[in-house]
Amino acid sequence: MSELALTLVRLAFLGLLWLFVLLTIFVLRRDLRQPAETRPTGRPRQPKAPKPAKVARQAKVRGTKLVVTEGPLTGTVIPLNTAQVTIGRAPDSTVVIEDDYASSRHARVYPSEGAWLVEDLGSTNGTWINRTRITTPTVLPVGVPLRVGRTTLQLQR
Repeated sequence: MSELALTLVRLAFLGLLWLFVLLTIFVLRRDLRQPAETRPTGRPRQPKAPKPAKVARQAKVRGTKLVVTEGPLTGTVIPLNTAQVTIGRAPDSTVVIEDDYASSRHARVYPSEGAWLVEDLGSTNGTWINRTRITTPTVLPVGVPLRVGRTTLQLQR
């Protein structure tokens, strides 16, 4: 191979390496930047403790369970009573999920006025109910998927 052809191959290879480096930097910058409205501003705001449900409405809450339908804990059943259930990677969570996409304290499920509410606790990747990201405490209907990281749960009676 002539010296000119070898030099051109070397320059083309060097150009491809620089293109790879620049594209990598571009992708990293795009992934690390978040719009101001979704950027966490510190500690998540904790709402007031839910009011205790009335005795007549507690009948709806009793006998309800949270079932893991997808993820490493598939088949796990968490019976729900009047206490809140926390979901996350922290060892003190009610449902401890070993998932890189879940936060330490990701979400909580709690009863309020005869219904079960889900609240995202400022997680990085969000909490999803039926493919919709929630930002405020939201009612969790029976049978609708609740996704935390790669784990999916359902409320069942």
